[in-house]
Amino acid sequence: MHSFGYRANALFTFAVTILAFICAIASFTDTLNSPSPTVEVKVLNINWFQKQPNGNDEVSLTLNISTDLQTLFTWNTKQVFVFLTAEYVTPKHALNQISLWDGIIQSKEHSKFTITTSNKYRFIDQGSNLRGREFNFTLHWHVMPKTGKMFANKIVLPGYRLPEEYR
Repeated sequence: MHSFGYRANALFTFAVTILAFICAIASFTDTLNSPSPTVEVKVLNINWFQKQPNGNDEVSLTLNISTDLQTLFTWNTKQVFVFLTAEYVTPKHALNQISLWDGIIQSKEHSKFTITTSNKYRFIDQGSNLRGREFNFTLHWHVMPKTGKMFANKIVLPGYRLPEEYR
């Protein structure tokens, strides 16, 4: 006859194996989801565009951000971290990314929204590279599941340009 400890160990091992199998199936079902989020960003106003005393360019924008991220949510989604960046190219650097706004969306009910906001983080270029510069807005998201691997993606919105003169 087996001892109580041996039986408890066998039961515990079996339960953990079943739990791991269920978590693996849950993670696999997320690969079957093909999200198609939408975003629209409008620059409502350039609040200021100035050269700082140290020579850096700084811009403050008022943005209207409309998103529908409902397709990112499945039964396995815990939350979605979303952030908006301005991306542009300068002669010195092939890619410059500046985070302008971010948020954490914790439910599908809150994943379709429109906000009007100034950039949450400062839009500064180290140098005088922003005058007349074309740039893209890029909405990035990171989906954090309840179980399984986290995944990220983005939508690039091209076609924005800063003014030639400081304001």
